Amino acid sequence: MRTLEPISLLELTEKAELQTRVDRKYVLRLEDALALLPALDPATRVLEIDGRRRFRYRSAYFDTPDLVSFRLTAQRRRRRFKIRTRTYLDSAQCWLEVKTEGSRGGTVKSRLPYQAADQDTVDPGRWFVESVLGDRAGIVLVPTLVTHYSRTTFYQPAGDSRATLDTDLSWTATGGAELRAPRLAVIETKTGAAASPVDRLLWSRGHRPARISKYATGLAALRPELPSAPWRRTLRRHFTFTN
Repeated sequence: MRTLEPISLLELTEKAELQTRVDRKYVLRLEDALALLPALDPATRVLEIDGRRRFRYRSAYFDTPDLVSFRLTAQRRRRRFKIRTRTYLDSAQCWLEVKTEGSRGGTVKSRLPYQAADQDTVDPGRWFVESVLGDRAGIVLVPTLVTHYSRTTFYQPAGDSRATLDTDLSWTATGGAELRAPRLAVIETKTGAAASPVDRLLWSRGHRPARISKYATGLAALRPELPSAPWRRTLRRHFTFTN
């Protein structure tokens, strides 16, 4: 991976805004994901900040006490929403993010710069959450899940496509239950309508898109009593192990 040319965050952001994106996610064994790297197009570039190419993320998710956000996703309902703080541990930058469903079915992400000291509460940003949720303003929100992972981001000039590789995945529920997946990797591609070079590479190796949400799938894995139909195949194939 060190042989690939770097790309700055500013340039990556500018290129990522050029077109409407289609996201595809893949769940692989770690060794299978790493085996793909030597086969990447040599024109691929890697996000690099201050000489670093692998970045640690921490996300804290918030839901109602009866898990409305989770259940709307599990039941594939419209007008879904997701609320989290995302902390970039290597820079201590933090954002409060609210994801909602757009008018055409896509995901709209609204974000607010946030204090890292407040990453486990929505109270300082409650006004922002309510401004995005609109008629759901006033709902009670409590911490439900924390995820950690490390991410490497790739940019491919062909179609201005992006791909991320997430490893060292772990989930911790509010009650303390924990799940670690050191042998697992999640790859996400972001491209236009056409498949990206990374998509085609994955397909050539027999990998197909999978249903996974770090919040919903992780919570379903930790709490088997919850509805899990959309992720049942992913859970059965990749999360049937103990740590």
